[in-house]
Amino acid sequence: MSTATTAEQAPVVGKLSTLDRFLPLWIGAAMLAGILLGRMVSGLGDTLGAVEIDGVSLPIAIGLLIMMYPVLAKVRYDRLDTVTGDRKLLIGSLVLNWVLGPALMFALAWIFLPDLPEYRTGLIIVGLARCIAMVIIWNDLACGDREAAAVLVALNSVFQVFMFAVLGWFYLSVLPGWLGLEQTTIDTSPWEIAKSVLIFLGIPLLAGYLSRRIGERTKGRDWYESTFLPKIGPWALYGLLFTIVILFALQGSQITSHPWDVARIALPLLVYFAVMWGGGYALGAVMGLGYARTTTLAFTAAGNNFELAIAVAIATYGATSGEALAGVVGPLIEVPVLVALVYVSLALRKRFTGATPALTSEDMK
Repeated sequence: MSTATTAEQAPVVGKLSTLDRFLPLWIGAAMLAGILLGRMVSGLGDTLGAVEIDGVSLPIAIGLLIMMYPVLAKVRYDRLDTVTGDRKLLIGSLVLNWVLGPALMFALAWIFLPDLPEYRTGLIIVGLARCIAMVIIWNDLACGDREAAAVLVALNSVFQVFMFAVLGWFYLSVLPGWLGLEQTTIDTSPWEIAKSVLIFLGIPLLAGYLSRRIGERTKGRDWYESTFLPKIGPWALYGLLFTIVILFALQGSQITSHPWDVARIALPLLVYFAVMWGGGYALGAVMGLGYARTTTLAFTAAGNNFELAIAVAIATYGATSGEALAGVVGPLIEVPVLVALVYVSLALRKRFTGATPALTSEDMK
């Protein structure tokens, strides 16, 4: 593994593979392809959405599992204790994700969408659904700490099971009542959220853990990391692109039919992602976490579990509701913004001194 010093000797972006270097182009093409497919192929959305897992289309679920498995297979699970002992990182993540994040989205939803209650409610639901999936990809591309990302995602998952419904009740009903604002409700149970977590995190996490354990035991760590991981690594991005195509094929008609509404929803989301990522990065730098863990803290704070947000919005308000559209616009904005922030993060890496050795593109293959 290269050290941070070696990584700083040449432009970081130039070291990325062709697939990684042109990732924004591939993602833009995938989004466009999905929207065109949804508009041009009659009944495609109904066909793709006919089979579901926990309220999420089966093709999307498959794409997410393919996307997450290679990254979780790269995690060195024997190093997790070095993360769980980092109290500054864990406390910082909990504060950003479960105090600042929901409160910020609530404020932005009311500031930017005071006259659109359906979209406002959908945005608040997005703010409550903390990251468990795509953030692992962004963290890996930005050379963050894989072990830290695994721990923080697991921590978010546990909190999500117990706190999502409680915070939904608080931010949609209790707090608006205290402030004299319009109140609404959310209908979901801890078990429904637990199912989402078990499917979209539990399955790839278990598969990744077993892959490393069995692979290292039978053929050794050198073979596992130099032969096996490079073969499965690109599948994370293939799964990401496949997921984006399917997601936008399912929702393309809503997006193209309501361009002004999409723009109204997009503005608070842009502010949200910028503030959460910037706040996480600043907090990590102040606490002296080093580049890799600061990057992980920033991306886990900025990312959201759009799969859960969309599933809850559809189950509670209906597939054609404004709440569901707001959930769909979430990844429409999140994907290109966080990809851009990957490059910002890589450009900032040289500013860290004494940082924890970061991963290079060779490690990401």
